[in-house]
Amino acid sequence: MKAMVLQGVCDLMDRKEPLNLCDIPVPKPEPDQILIQVSCCGVCHTELDEIEGRTPPPAYPVVPGHQVVGYVHQVGEKVTRWKKGDRVGVAWLFSTCGKCEFCKSGRENLCPHFKATGRDTNGGYAEYMVVGQDAAYAIPAIFSDEQAAPLLCAGAIGYRSLLLAGLTNGQTLGLSGFGASAHLVLKMARFLYPYSDLYVFARSEQERLFALSLGASWVGDFTDIPPTFCHVIIDTTPVWKPILSSLYYLLPGGRLVINAIRKESIDKVSMATIDFAAQLWMEKEIKSVANITRHNVEEFLKLAARIPIIPQVESYPFLQANEALSDLKEKRLKGAKVLMMH
Repeated sequence: MKAMVLQGVCDLMDRKEPLNLCDIPVPKPEPDQILIQVSCCGVCHTELDEIEGRTPPPAYPVVPGHQVVGYVHQVGEKVTRWKKGDRVGVAWLFSTCGKCEFCKSGRENLCPHFKATGRDTNGGYAEYMVVGQDAAYAIPAIFSDEQAAPLLCAGAIGYRSLLLAGLTNGQTLGLSGFGASAHLVLKMARFLYPYSDLYVFARSEQERLFALSLGASWVGDFTDIPPTFCHVIIDTTPVWKPILSSLYYLLPGGRLVINAIRKESIDKVSMATIDFAAQLWMEKEIKSVANITRHNVEEFLKLAARIPIIPQVESYPFLQANEALSDLKEKRLKGAKVLMMH
């Protein structure tokens, strides 16, 4: 089968084509796994983190991709949940141990043996992939394949961010950055918290206009003072500096939820200029998002179908995976990016 393969860590600013097109064997499903014929796969900033070494795979080569939509092609002998032809999605969680205190308490996202799709095992930048039957999800009929792909990570991680935010209807929510995840969080928040003001901080005027078109109450740059300070801000940016402004724009007792915890180093020096004690004073707090649980994905897909949340999608042919990654790196954003296999 054809697959786009990452051979090792590299700097995307120096190497514009980090993935190589290769012919590799079609994987064989284990007894409790399914073999999926991939229809499409979302392109996530986490792929940039893998390529540039912020969350490197444990071994190379590896096939990236963890926002996968496809059709069951073959089932293992112990599989009971799926049959050939079923449409399924695969997310970041590939497997966990199921035995540790985190798994037993519903926090499998913190499992020390957590394996990630497309990092710890081959993912969806390929014609076929395997996954355990319990790590695949039914896709609601309302979504096309390419619309469903970004829901499996950008949407699901955004949903977990909202859960961790602890927002009450009527409180003000800020979104720092406005890419693939944040635009889905805005749609969720408008539905779940109809009396809340929703502020968006974004560097790009195009992103700010996009946020207004989706119902943001106010938009501005990271240096612009919002009409009121926020009870919660969710950070989805890949850099450090917005963390500083977000802490400043929080009300006393406010919470900053960091959705994208792996930050690029381009502006890390700015962290040395901040007095964190002063910024965190008045019982402000920082909460990070670590992975997602299967329950998060299942709940979010049902919520997305009910609202409904239809992602803004920009599609690329599978062979243009490197171009999609380069566009994401260069912040050429139009919602979520999706690779189409056919």
